[in-house]
Amino acid sequence: MKQHPMKLSGFVLSAILSLPTAVVVWQVAVDAGGPHGNRGPYENRERPRPTRLGGAGRLASAPVENKDDDLLASPSDDLLGGNDLLGGDDLLGGGDDLLSGEDDLLGGDDLLTGGDDLLGGGDDLLGGGAQQGDVDPLAGLGAKEKIKQPDPKSPAKKEEGADPHIGLWTEGVYPSAESCRACHPKHYEEWSVSSHAYASVSPMFHRFEQTITELTEGTVGSFCMRCHSPVATQLEIPRTVSVLDQPAVAREGVTCIACHRINEHYGRSNGDRRIEPGDIHAPVGRGGNGQALYAALAEAKKHKLKTDPSQTGPGQKIHNGSYFFEPLTKTDICVSCHQVAVHPGIWLEVVHGQYRAGPAAKRGATCQDCHMGAVPGKDLGYEHCHVAELGGKPYGEPKKHSNHTFWGPGYSIAHPGIFPHNPKARKYSPRDWLVFDDRAGWGTKEFEDNVPSGMVFPDPWKEVDDRIDARKIIEENLAKVHAKRGVSAMTLEAAAKVSDPIFFTNPQLGRPLKIGYRVDNASDGHNLPTGSLGAQPQLWLNAALIDPSGRRVWETGYLDTNADLADMNSVDVATGRVPRDKHLFNLQTKFLINNAHGTDREAALPLNFSLDQLVFLRPGAVPVSVLNHPPRIRMEAHSIAPLDHRIAKYTIPASAFGMSGTYRLSVRMRSRTEPMYFMRMVGATPDMMRRMNENMIDICRSSFTFEVR
Repeated sequence: MKQHPMKLSGFVLSAILSLPTAVVVWQVAVDAGGPHGNRGPYENRERPRPTRLGGAGRLASAPVENKDDDLLASPSDDLLGGNDLLGGDDLLGGGDDLLSGEDDLLGGDDLLTGGDDLLGGGDDLLGGGAQQGDVDPLAGLGAKEKIKQPDPKSPAKKEEGADPHIGLWTEGVYPSAESCRACHPKHYEEWSVSSHAYASVSPMFHRFEQTITELTEGTVGSFCMRCHSPVATQLEIPRTVSVLDQPAVAREGVTCIACHRINEHYGRSNGDRRIEPGDIHAPVGRGGNGQALYAALAEAKKHKLKTDPSQTGPGQKIHNGSYFFEPLTKTDICVSCHQVAVHPGIWLEVVHGQYRAGPAAKRGATCQDCHMGAVPGKDLGYEHCHVAELGGKPYGEPKKHSNHTFWGPGYSIAHPGIFPHNPKARKYSPRDWLVFDDRAGWGTKEFEDNVPSGMVFPDPWKEVDDRIDARKIIEENLAKVHAKRGVSAMTLEAAAKVSDPIFFTNPQLGRPLKIGYRVDNASDGHNLPTGSLGAQPQLWLNAALIDPSGRRVWETGYLDTNADLADMNSVDVATGRVPRDKHLFNLQTKFLINNAHGTDREAALPLNFSLDQLVFLRPGAVPVSVLNHPPRIRMEAHSIAPLDHRIAKYTIPASAFGMSGTYRLSVRMRSRTEPMYFMRMVGATPDMMRRMNENMIDICRSSFTFEVR
């Protein structure tokens, strides 16, 4: 067994190679430091190179000129996170560009051009020598001039041949959700703040996807993007094109057409399904009878509806037909992205499998009943309302309405100018929004009345009126984010229940006390928690004892100085600054490996490893269907099954009971979509980690008092 440590700024990756199983595990030992002061993982070393340049896609990427024009934006408030692979020493621009500079692989002494061209010139391999009348069919290949590094002072130019009307083209083939908003404003408003709408602009998704692409040398392919950005996948947008520069419909993640423009049942396809191309007038899939649509189409002239692209003038565009798509009425529509396995055979999304094995499926309830019903997380029926508006007025009779917020526990850490999706925000580009400092109060009266003399604002925020207009959009979006966070808490509380403390011994002065809390999963749908286990969402119990003087004398579920739980992933615990939380009750699912000597151990991100120099994802030698997990890698589930419970047991030391009087036990469950050590591993920016902790959700809060004599 060989161990190859690679020291990176921020953490150490140890590639532990086990020859019989060919598995490598990337383990994390994070340097000490606060959550706001960690540097990106690639800051002080040569950056990994992406595996594809992707210049042949429909969208061409502009050259990266400098850090201010980085494909993935600035490190301070980056949508995609600090020091990205595509910034600085980018393959397409910057310092040591493989395609430019002194040692250009394709310039200077290019193998295909210049004096000693292997395929042209005097000693042509195909032509023998220069003979009169001979024409070398390959003589024109290769660049005639050395490719020059772009001037950082000049604005980026579009690559020659790039379509200047790419946005119009995509709208004509893959309509944006904003086009659907004209007839379905309620659906749009609900969707705009949902996790489906967030899927493609999530900063953490992009950091995670970037890291897994680097570690697997690109062999993960489009696995992640197929679910998070199905339109971008179908457009074959190269990875070198930042999400900030992609068409709006690609930034919309799981947008309207991702579900309503498919006409095949794909099942467990790991997110791989085809959207039917077509403009806004093309038919859409539905779960109802479609009578209201055909009634409106029959009176298209009366309602000023445009059913064909040839129709000009005023009017409301509408799809000219629909088709019944049965999976929309069942859980089948959810399975392709919510039951997902990645090589080497690890199930990263297991919620559909849990549902199929649970009580809800047996009684005939669907995913939609709890996640699109009237009450977040509960099967209590659906709201009834008008499903469409024509000319700004409700049309047809009220009917069953499936809520497109898609109730769930997630929350946003993106810049509020970029998410939630807001038609008013389209006035500015995503890159414009990233330089708008919402935290500093730009656009507020207090800030604008006290702008320091000589303060310079970046474009397009130089004028105070522009900042004030932008602030209105920011405040509107922040209100939506706050409301979404509230329904996320409601969704969690629909399942999670925490009892009053259970006393296993009597409270006595100077004696230890044994207590417990019963934690129930009141939902019959699936485990608590569930979802994307690859992201390792955390749900844990935080309990504290307050003595008669008001002093906290005991606690479990506390955070260290890096905002990590005090377990084996805590640097503070490893260095002795914070005691290990031996009573920690954490329902987080983690990766386990045993490809080294000793027992199972946790690993942040296990990967297959080839015996040659190339790391790549590949299936295991033993069928996963036999083991139900890859050899020497498995997921350690701590979640609670539907309608089941678990007792969290604690022993409070005798030192906590030093005085007589009234004591108070306070408890809460805390939910966070990503652990801090994992965010640091993938290079999350301090702002991303700050937003993650600021929006942490607390549920099931209660206090209980008792006397100690």
